[in-house]
Amino acid sequence: MTLKHCPVVLTDWFEEHRITEVECLVSDLTGILKGKIMPAGKYLNGGRPRLPDSIFIQSVTGGYPDDEALRFWNSAELDMQLIADPAAAYLVPWAEDPTAQIIHDCYYMNGEPVEIAPRHVLKRVLALYEARGWKPVMAPEVEFYLVKTNTDPDYPLEPPIGRSGRQESGRQSFSIDAVNEFDPLFEEMYDYCEAQQLDIDTLIHEEGAGQMEVNFQHGDPLYLADQVVIFKRTLRETALRHGMYATFMAKPMANEPGSAMHLHQSLVDAESGENLFAGDNGQPSDLFMNYIGGLQTYMPAAMPLFAPNINSWRRLMPSEHGGSAPTNVEWGYDNRTVGLRVPVGNAEATRIENRVPGADANPYLVMAASLACGHLGMMSRLQARPPLTGTAWTGGVALPNDVGPALDALDGCDALADVLGERFVKSYLAVKRAEHLAYYRVISSWEREHLLLRV
Repeated sequence: MTLKHCPVVLTDWFEEHRITEVECLVSDLTGILKGKIMPAGKYLNGGRPRLPDSIFIQSVTGGYPDDEALRFWNSAELDMQLIADPAAAYLVPWAEDPTAQIIHDCYYMNGEPVEIAPRHVLKRVLALYEARGWKPVMAPEVEFYLVKTNTDPDYPLEPPIGRSGRQESGRQSFSIDAVNEFDPLFEEMYDYCEAQQLDIDTLIHEEGAGQMEVNFQHGDPLYLADQVVIFKRTLRETALRHGMYATFMAKPMANEPGSAMHLHQSLVDAESGENLFAGDNGQPSDLFMNYIGGLQTYMPAAMPLFAPNINSWRRLMPSEHGGSAPTNVEWGYDNRTVGLRVPVGNAEATRIENRVPGADANPYLVMAASLACGHLGMMSRLQARPPLTGTAWTGGVALPNDVGPALDALDGCDALADVLGERFVKSYLAVKRAEHLAYYRVISSWEREHLLLRV
């Protein structure tokens, strides 16, 4: 990518902001950003960065699946070249020198896309919609906790100290005063987000002590997945600057609610912009019912993408055991106990809120999985079950309740593999099974406390 052939929008943007350094970013399966840092001049004048494709079979611990699980894998660790998406170029507003962070797509040296890259998986699913003249629209809601700094992994997390000098102890859903306790942090966060042109809509206090939620404006799924990735990085950095941590763990504290990434989704005609989920007389369309039918049919197999980590499943406990997240694939109007909520509104705003994914999910993969389930439903004209009008806490069709059964369900679902990519699904399963095994090798503090001197 020489200066002459670099997209004009990117070279102009570098000049406008006097960029001196570039962070070349790629999201791995877990959502961790990998990449390289380069001088801006070298980057614009042919410095195309490369990475090995093995970053996409690396677990959250930094390890890899064993050879038996990777029989399909090319062990040569092929080079990938990183190709910038000019629409995914952002400033790094906390950097001392003018710095860009740019999300890249990955291609092998022969020009073929790396099919297991999470961003490519989402683009692959979006291409299926584009071929039908459909345009998905999404609006993510991302929950997170602010916690005191903690350098001992065995020590439980605690809510941070706010402006009042006191630690939040009670649940204060939607409390303005509770948000104001952290005004200096959020003011700087908003400044950083504005500098990066992140489409943040609202900030609210959630149910947990120190738990907040940021809502994004609705738009293109790929664009919003990029924004969520950058937002997570931005919030973590801002929290550190204010002497605390921001965490997107699904269940960071045992006695507090978990954190979700709710996905509002609708479907419009690519040419007219008409909402294809809205039928005649304000009633849902056939496509709407088929989309829900696809989610109900395939979400159980897609759960490893919605709940990707061991900790994810602690959030998805049944309500009788202290859980507050939906553990079913029922749907209903303005019903927060179901996995698929349909908010009340006018016909043009007809949409589905997938309330199952955790905040710890990779935004590219969680959006791809939800869209894949809906696409399969529309293509096969699957019918949704009748909407649930009462509570779903004690009824409805349940989702898998643990890592092992969920991974087995994904392994046995050929339809999802066809949409998401067979090689991607095999790689993902290998990584998640390796993480599952690594977790069971760890002896927990609970075991030491209750078993050491008693059994």
